[in-house]
Amino acid sequence: MKFDTPLIEGRLVSRYKRFFADVQLANGDIVTAHCANSGSMMSVKDTGARVWISPASNPERKLRYTWEIIEVNGGLVGINTGHPNRLVAEAITAGMIKELNGYASLKREQKYGKNSRIDILLEDPNRPTCYVEVKNVTLKRDLAADHAEFPDAVTERGAKHLIEMTDMVRAGHRAVMVYLVQRGDCRRFRVAADIDPTYAKGLKTALAAGVEAVCYGCEVTPDGITIAKTPLTLDLPD
Repeated sequence: MKFDTPLIEGRLVSRYKRFFADVQLANGDIVTAHCANSGSMMSVKDTGARVWISPASNPERKLRYTWEIIEVNGGLVGINTGHPNRLVAEAITAGMIKELNGYASLKREQKYGKNSRIDILLEDPNRPTCYVEVKNVTLKRDLAADHAEFPDAVTERGAKHLIEMTDMVRAGHRAVMVYLVQRGDCRRFRVAADIDPTYAKGLKTALAAGVEAVCYGCEVTPDGITIAKTPLTLDLPD
């Protein structure tokens, strides 16, 4: 995925009210950018860090910028949760996610379950329909280690998705959780059970029922974001 317009570099002043971030530009001006991330953003919101924002294409939009990237420990992390679905869809189409190869069609944002939408629906006349739920991952609490973690806050919505994905498996379909780590400094993935024990328990139940899980990292640059070729090792609850 390439960014539509060149990103603008600045320094993070603060992230507040979940969806706002103040950024100081090179000329000293401070602008407010939309923060497309409803999580706690633990480990990726340090004041003074280098960040990159994108200008809005709509001149009438209330906030003229969107926060896209932050530098953490010398590496870049994509924080915009609006990108993972597109990134995964592009990667599937390009055959980059081997676990999801071989389907004839790909559809996004399809209704399923109880008033929900599945991120990606893969269909083929010769195999069961595959429901793909994409989760954005940015959390890395131990910079000296190599584990990415999810979630970074309690996620009731995420727990609900696990139940609905389990229902799809029991109905004879395939269901795959794709954890997309928008950073390139992790080699392993685990669930942050101390942050959300309910989600950890729900994932354990879902996996036991046949829901699958895969995790991929990303190469993040101010030009664009690309999914890595090799999946991360999963350290999931037994």
